[in-house]
Amino acid sequence: MGIGKYGKCPYFPFLQVLRLCQKAGLVKLGHVALDGTKVKANASKHKAMSYSHMQKKTEELEAEIARLLGEAEAIDAAEDVRYGKGKRGDELPEELRYRKQRLKKIQEAKRALEEEAKQEAQAGQGASDKSKAAKPEAASAVRVKPRAQRNFTDADSRIMRDGATKAFEQAFNGQVAVDSAHQIIVAAGVTQECNDKQQVEPMVERMKANLGGVCPRRMTMDNGYYSDDNVGFLKGAGIDAYIATGRLKHGEVPPPAPRGRIPKGLTVKERMARKLRTIKGRCTYAKRKEIAEPVVGQIKEARGFRRFLLRGFGKVDAEWQIICLTHNLLKLFRWSWQPALAG
Repeated sequence: MGIGKYGKCPYFPFLQVLRLCQKAGLVKLGHVALDGTKVKANASKHKAMSYSHMQKKTEELEAEIARLLGEAEAIDAAEDVRYGKGKRGDELPEELRYRKQRLKKIQEAKRALEEEAKQEAQAGQGASDKSKAAKPEAASAVRVKPRAQRNFTDADSRIMRDGATKAFEQAFNGQVAVDSAHQIIVAAGVTQECNDKQQVEPMVERMKANLGGVCPRRMTMDNGYYSDDNVGFLKGAGIDAYIATGRLKHGEVPPPAPRGRIPKGLTVKERMARKLRTIKGRCTYAKRKEIAEPVVGQIKEARGFRRFLLRGFGKVDAEWQIICLTHNLLKLFRWSWQPALAG
């Protein structure tokens, strides 16, 4: 029942539990906080390789295989002279078999990275000029970024920097939209993007799909989600948004609350920053830390979920949905609500 990358069709088991929470009155949609967390993939970062290293390793393996094949042919010829033709098996030596398998995996990973780069280039060209078809020569001229990486164990996972430990891990980015009333997760998803900026619209759409098209009155997010486009999208959806535009350094005193009318000529970012400095803005944004962040802490610390068991984007997304629906089940259980029995 997986739904793919932020698909509009709700994940049914998650939706069933969410509906029970709604019936119990645990979902109010007055304030929803959006947050993301890096969860380790079922793969080691040491099994990842960059495109530039793939090219280097391919050349080394091809040279090594050619050398081993040359040695094998020379040995075969010498043994034919000594023992007679057909007196020895033709199986590959173990070291040559390993190198051929390794070369095959690297070549497959290279082709996958090249295909991804081609698709991104074609998508960019289509967005800039939809009336013109992508030219074959342009597609063939696509260059893969030398630092682009692919993991041999789980090709859908990515190297990501964990905000808590500051370490780089092979991971996925788990997203949760949490209702303020009882910390019920109203939408959940997984992305391969390290950055959260592209997750606002997909998560709001997933939340609307889960809640029958209903949006919360207000939403709060940290500065990782800020962009002018996201502010515009939330405003268009009728959501009162509070998104941090930056981070205060340790010990830095926040600027005083603004007074009077909003000055003319402010940019979208300046208006949002001013909004968050108001008394209402500060109080509203401060609630984010007691809405979404404790939910992530309960999942990762209390329940110990720090690594996915499954591999592949679709399976990982479904696993994250299950983790989040069980969080909601625990909330429902502790609320001691039971559905009315049929008479």
